[in-house]
Order: sequence, then C-alpha cells, then structure tokens
Amino acid sequence: MKDLKDFDISFIGLREGNYQFDYKIEKEFFDFFKYEEFYNSNVNVNVSFLKKPTLFELNFTFSGWVEVTCDVTNELFHQPIETSFYLVVKFGEEYNDDNEELLILPHSEFKLNIAQYIYEAIVLSVPIKRIHPGVEDGTLKSDMLEKLKEFEIKDKDENLEVDDSKEIDPRWNKLKNILIEKNNSNGTS
Repeated sequence: MKDLKDFDISFIGLREGNYQFDYKIEKEFFDFFKYEEFYNSNVNVNVSFLKKPTLFELNFTFSGWVEVTCDVTNELFHQPIETSFYLVVKFGEEYNDDNEELLILPHSEFKLNIAQYIYEAIVLSVPIKRIHPGVEDGTLKSDMLEKLKEFEIKDKDENLEVDDSKEIDPRWNKLKNILIEKNNSNGTS
C-alpha cells in the first residue's frame, strides 16, 4: 500500500442516493500509520454512503479480527472486531472535525478520505486488556500460565472461619461515638 488514495470517496460526480464501498483491512494498512500493536489483521469494512443535497451520511460496519498478544501469556491470538459507527459530513467555511460524529468540510472540497476513521474505529474497538480466549476457558497450555500458577496465593487452611465473637477494641467504640455526636450536632444522621 503506497498511500491511502484507495480510501478517497470522490463525491463531486456522484448523484444523490446510497452507495456502498467495501474495504479489506490488512497489516499493510496499519503499517502506513506506523501502528505496531497488530501483528496481522483481516477486517472487512462496509461503508454505506448516502449523498443528500446538503450533507452526506456514512455508516461504517466492521467485522473480522486483528492478531494481538495476550496481556497474560504473551501468546498471539485473533481478537474479534465487530463494531460500527455513524458519521455526518456537512459543508462549511473551514475544515472541522472536533465532533466525532460530525465532520465539516470546506465548500471547495471534492473528495473525502475515510482512512483515518477506519483506523481509529478498529484500534478503539480492541479492548484495553487483551486476554487469549484459551486463558478464559482454561484450554490454553502455556509455560507462562504454569509459572503464574506457581505464584498463586493459596490458603493454608481453606476451612478457616472468621471469628465474629471477638470483642472490638473499646478505643474504636469511643471514636465511633465521636463521629455519631458530630453528625448529630450538624443536623445530619
């Protein structure tokens, strides 16, 4: 991928109506953004582009996976990507993308590049804590998991009962009384 021209939507020649654009996002796409968290990717992006007289409506739908490392075991796995978002494009005096759901383009523009929106949507759809599905269901066998089990805290006697009959130190009771008196004097309970 030399550049991101494939993600340009030239709207100047389009008639009013609905258009579909499909993209397949692979590792080279993220290399262009110098994003190195994904080792591989296969995400299908469907963009529904509705051209109206004064604005455009874009519906992005993402499905696929990105290959990331597990935060617990450092094993590679495919993190599923299923997300969507909506964008409205209007025209104004100057470019403005302060609102994440509204983009304002200058009247002189004739195309819209959606690569940045695709990039951000995929990156933000990956959970902050990435855990291999095999860790969650217990099917993954890993040296790292075995090492973590060695350091797991285990009770010496799992049948220990908490003794509720112990008397509370009387000094604490005095402090509780001070707090209660203070609250009552302020009119609160």
